Amino acid sequence: MESREQREKEAEEAIDAINKKTGRNMPQAIGTAVVLIAIILACLLVSIDLFVALIVVFMVLALWELRVDFATAGLHIPVIMLWLCSTVTLVATYLAPRHIVAMAMCITASAVLVAVAASAKMSVGNRLSTAVAAKLAHTDAGARLESSFNHEGGEQHHSRLSHVAVSLFTVLYIPLLGSCLIIPLTFNGHPVAHAIMLVFLPALSDTGGLFAGAWLGRHKLSPRISPKKSVEGLVGSMLFAMAGAFAVFACTYDASLWATRWWVPVVAGVMIGVVGTFGDLCASMLKRDIGIKDMGHLLKGHGGVMDRIDSILLSAPFTCLLLWATGL
Repeated sequence: MESREQREKEAEEAIDAINKKTGRNMPQAIGTAVVLIAIILACLLVSIDLFVALIVVFMVLALWELRVDFATAGLHIPVIMLWLCSTVTLVATYLAPRHIVAMAMCITASAVLVAVAASAKMSVGNRLSTAVAAKLAHTDAGARLESSFNHEGGEQHHSRLSHVAVSLFTVLYIPLLGSCLIIPLTFNGHPVAHAIMLVFLPALSDTGGLFAGAWLGRHKLSPRISPKKSVEGLVGSMLFAMAGAFAVFACTYDASLWATRWWVPVVAGVMIGVVGTFGDLCASMLKRDIGIKDMGHLLKGHGGVMDRIDSILLSAPFTCLLLWATGL
């Protein structure tokens, strides 16, 4: 009995050590990742249309998280207008005959409508106040002290231009980058392969960076913005993304294309590793500037939806361009 209790104690200590080194609850993170992978694969197996609907749902959830996050610093974005504009933009980009033209027109219209709605600064209900209070209750005092919005005078007030600027940033961050997840599904006849590359390669890159950084990380990449990011983690991110790209290409394209496109998985791995890590750093910088630890709490072990998709969103336009330019 004592031996069993000792083994359980050692296992708990080992898990605690891993959690501390990675900065997340790894058992929860793995369980959440398995569920997300199952949902995404199920959507892809059923229909690409269902996968597009899943993207819309994730963008809607991400917008709600950003609304709460910005509100902790006294900045307000018109989330209802953003929901409508993002949904229309993503669906129109997918269904319209001229996908890029539809995206450009919708983003332009969204920028105008969101700017007008942000200047009006309308708020419906008290759910936002409740969500902000809950967010601040789970935020470390140290994070608030490092925030650019660290004021002790209660609720902060900003000019209308500040609300408009943050709202326009959100348009570029969510519907514009989200549309880059949609466009590769519409060309060259490999929507499932493209979807897997868009979603799973950045996720695989994150996994490689996490494990390589945890076990081999010695040289900090950007200690001020993200203390746990390391050069070794960046290398691991590129290698994991590269291996994933080779696997997808091997299962998708025939030997004749490999003769002239063998270098594409190498480029994709390096590009996604670098861009995905940069996306993580940008999100970390945003969180540090606002004074929060996680974008949200919807995904156990991963923080919020934004914490999970930040590297996916930033990698999307680069992956889209690579696939289009190489005819894949």
